[in-house]
Amino acid sequence: MSMDTADQETEPRRKGGPFRFFGEVRAEARKVTWATRQEVTVSTIMVVIFGLLAAIFFFLVDTVLRIGIQFILNSIG
Repeated sequence: MSMDTADQETEPRRKGGPFRFFGEVRAEARKVTWATRQEVTVSTIMVVIFGLLAAIFFFLVDTVLRIGIQFILNSIG
């Protein structure tokens, strides 16, 4: 018995078509719970705040590294 035959015996072939597929898609779409306007607003504000904090952090780290490398290069030359 080959692999193809074994796969066909253990897993029955599903019949359907585009109409059944789109019907199942619609059924799953009905289960989706959408965020409220307040949840979206709070999430957006949090993303902006954390983005700004990350930008400030990386700016400070970049500045410290630049000053450190400049100090090392100036002391060598």
